[in-house]
Amino acid sequence: MSDNIADWEIVRFHDRAATKEVSSVAEEYPITIIINGEEFATMVCSPEHVEELIVGFLASEGVIFQYKAIQQLTVDVVAGFAYLEIEKLPDTYQEDHSKRFIGSCCGKSRQFYFKNDVKTAKTIMSNLSLSCNQCLQLMTQLQQASNQFRQTGGVHNAALATVNDVQLIRTDIGRHNALDKLYGHMLMNQTSVRDKVIVFSGRVSSEVLLKIAKMRISILISKSAPTKLALELAEDLGITVIGFVRKGAMNVYTHHDRVKEITYAKKR
Repeated sequence: MSDNIADWEIVRFHDRAATKEVSSVAEEYPITIIINGEEFATMVCSPEHVEELIVGFLASEGVIFQYKAIQQLTVDVVAGFAYLEIEKLPDTYQEDHSKRFIGSCCGKSRQFYFKNDVKTAKTIMSNLSLSCNQCLQLMTQLQQASNQFRQTGGVHNAALATVNDVQLIRTDIGRHNALDKLYGHMLMNQTSVRDKVIVFSGRVSSEVLLKIAKMRISILISKSAPTKLALELAEDLGITVIGFVRKGAMNVYTHHDRVKEITYAKKR
């Protein structure tokens, strides 16, 4: 198997019969981030595109604002450590900093949540639009490319796309990690986001919404559901949230004007 998928012997019960089989399961590894010789956080993640994950995570946390802020980055996935040298840390870094463990699920374990977000999540002004059919096609493209999910059922996927095509997909056991990997790639490659949307497999929480805002993305397309706080933030920050994109249907929750070809059924 790959570094991200492992074999595990199981006993499968079906129609009152039991059989021994080999099943595919997702791998997860802890990575401890060391910044300027001090432990910053330990993350649990899928062991691929780890450099992108770290860059995106630190940008999400407000530790860096550009990739060039990192003078040196060394990752040892086997040992479970990432070493960074950052010359200029934010003024509030020392007072906010403490060791943290960030699991593969979500939650409010990210200590800077909302505090640094005020500085980095800005209102997005964009004329980008797409059709209902383009939304559905992008989700279909993401699902067709989601090989690890089909094998394990245990990962999330996030994609950077134009309104016509998925261009880059990142996968992780954590939905926030998958987005951070995209964010890291964008920063490392100075990707223009003017014509980009995010296609996502996970639930749209307030923290997910804020990550999208920091990426400066105006449209988020998700297979899953949003939360009320996420939608309130999306309204304020100028982000179109489209959820439950599946089986030929979808819900447009905020800034509906970016989705074209919407016609409303007449009430009987």
